Amino acid sequence: MRLEPKKIVRAVNKLHRETVVRWHSCEPDNPYEELLGTVCQQHQYNYLLWHEEDIARSPDVTDARIAMVKRAIDGYNQQRNDWIERIDEALLEMLAEAGVKPAEKARLNTETPGSATDRLSIMSLRIYHLEEQLQRTDVDEAHVERVQQRLARCRLQQADLSQSLAELLADLVAGRKMLKVYRQMKMYNDATLNPYLYKSGKKLVA
Repeated sequence: MRLEPKKIVRAVNKLHRETVVRWHSCEPDNPYEELLGTVCQQHQYNYLLWHEEDIARSPDVTDARIAMVKRAIDGYNQQRNDWIERIDEALLEMLAEAGVKPAEKARLNTETPGSATDRLSIMSLRIYHLEEQLQRTDVDEAHVERVQQRLARCRLQQADLSQSLAELLADLVAGRKMLKVYRQMKMYNDATLNPYLYKSGKKLVA
């Protein structure tokens, strides 16, 4: 994939939109390659995480199921963050292969492209499920109006974030900004760093 910021962002949004629709009728798949393959895998963990969290909030679920869901959520969230880093790593490789080097006074951004892509992924899920609400026949007009207002805000946020990501990528390609991969280093999934685990001698449950 070529380093063309606007095309990359359009491709990412298209991937998010199309896979969310497809995955609701089949098992999550990943037919993409290179950068988009990495984006798709990261998006898949957000998709799985979203639906586990739906289960966790159901009042009809047993305590045993909630425990299983909580462990699944922890695992998916760890993977989600790991793959945010892989998106940034993939972009660093693309920049290196293109011979792009940051200028001497290049600045860092508060958010990496991987983090922005993660936010776009979550927004695509939110938009899909809000659109689902508009298809319901058991709700009143007030519910529909409230959902439409939320959808409008979400679509505006999606457009603004897409523009900001395209601008960040353009700055990286031009060398005006530099990209670094910062590890999340979450502690709760590490048996050597989680006090409850290492003090009790317990092992992390997969």
